[in-house]
Amino acid sequence: MHMSCNHKFYEFLNLDRLDFKPNTLIIGTFNPEWPENNQAEWFYGRTHDSYGKPNNNFWDVLPRVYGEDSLINNHPTKWKDFCRRNKIAITDLITTIDDAYSPKHDKLMGSYSDANIATKFNNHIVTDIVNLLQNHSTIKNIYLTRGSGSFWNSLWQPIKVYAVANGLHATQILTPSKFARFAMFPFNRENPQQTFNMASLNNFILYKWQQQWHDLKSSEE
Repeated sequence: MHMSCNHKFYEFLNLDRLDFKPNTLIIGTFNPEWPENNQAEWFYGRTHDSYGKPNNNFWDVLPRVYGEDSLINNHPTKWKDFCRRNKIAITDLITTIDDAYSPKHDKLMGSYSDANIATKFNNHIVTDIVNLLQNHSTIKNIYLTRGSGSFWNSLWQPIKVYAVANGLHATQILTPSKFARFAMFPFNRENPQQTFNMASLNNFILYKWQQQWHDLKSSEE
């Protein structure tokens, strides 16, 4: 049976529900509404995997970029309050995957793999982020939380072109997911025996983000 898979937070992707004027837009990839065991309660909300191990460090790293304490163990109310206070909007590149079939694709979706999203499906309905930027002229800073991949780059390119043409700060930043460890290992080549440590990974992501983030003082209004 044909069963399109929408983004779990579909109604938030177009920023229609914002009650503030954002100056920063953070863009992810896709968060499927099914399978039903998707426990995320908000964007970047799968903070731990099914075994209870750290899975995504977004809500640890982002608040610390802004000089605040980690919110990794908090709930969506706190995350939304943080975004409102710091004028941050969040969306994703993909709105719907229109050639998904259940239960055939439950396992593919349940892996939450960007590679699967990019290569196992052909009918991606994308979020019109250029239109979002046109409709929210207060947004001056745009970050894609993914650094590579031809499929994702093809979706990022028109956003980047629009940003350059309109004097906006737009850049791809290191993924906050556990896969950031692959970027971290070359950083630690001098000590290849070093035990993998989640706190050090979080700090590595924070360091990389801080290098690319806009000047927070000049963006205050």
